[in-house]
Amino acid sequence: MTKTNVVAALGALAQQTRLDILRLLVERGPQGMPAGEIGARLKLPSPTLSFHLNQLRHSGLVTSRRQSRLVIYSAKFRTINGVVEFLTENCCAGQARSSAPATSASAGPGREFNVLFLCTHNSARSIMAECAMNRWGGGKFRAFSAGSKPRGAVHPITLEVLEEFDYATGELRSKDWNEFARPDGPPLDFVFTLCDRAAAEICPTWPGQPIRAHWGIEDPVAMVATGAARRKAFVKVYAGLEQRIRIFTAVPIETLERFALERWVTELGKLNLAA
Repeated sequence: MTKTNVVAALGALAQQTRLDILRLLVERGPQGMPAGEIGARLKLPSPTLSFHLNQLRHSGLVTSRRQSRLVIYSAKFRTINGVVEFLTENCCAGQARSSAPATSASAGPGREFNVLFLCTHNSARSIMAECAMNRWGGGKFRAFSAGSKPRGAVHPITLEVLEEFDYATGELRSKDWNEFARPDGPPLDFVFTLCDRAAAEICPTWPGQPIRAHWGIEDPVAMVATGAARRKAFVKVYAGLEQRIRIFTAVPIETLERFALERWVTELGKLNLAA
């Protein structure tokens, strides 16, 4: 990326509204967002929104496409990453910034990125996330799940919901996170905690120096409900996890430096999940 391009990008971001727009689009991910929704979320009148979107587009930070009658805007992650790389190219005389890939998975051509989902009991949320990641990230991601204090059995409603979404559940099990801390365990690229308790606990030392983030979501097992309402809570949690995972698997993470990727997965964990 040239210095002229970087100056243009930084100049476009030296304004609060445009910075808010870009952060919103980064949060949404590659799928982008219609102009009308951006305006509604940020409470911007149409002329103001149009002006700032054009400034971001001309600086290369945002791209647009037409979808039926809507214009969809998306963050241009290649430009964003290029700006970060330009600014940190000679960081600390080249000693602190490594040219190594973002994660250990990139070191082995063709190897999948290993993802571990954690919650306390490993009976609902982390099991659902494991299944969703293996479906949507198949061929690129391989998911596992575990718990700090596993129940020893997957919750029966978890199994019902997963089977409804055409998952094979015969080999799913509730397991201790220490299985993945062994020297012969799979080298992990990402570790995501799904409950606040697991996030606050002292985790084992994971093989592979994974990138970690907290993707908190409510525990359907702990909800006080019965019958259809209880089952609906499990479906809602699955839908929210699937939404986040689909965004994650769509991002070309192999093109991002580690520090940019760490920020991305952290921001992804703050998304408002599907209702």
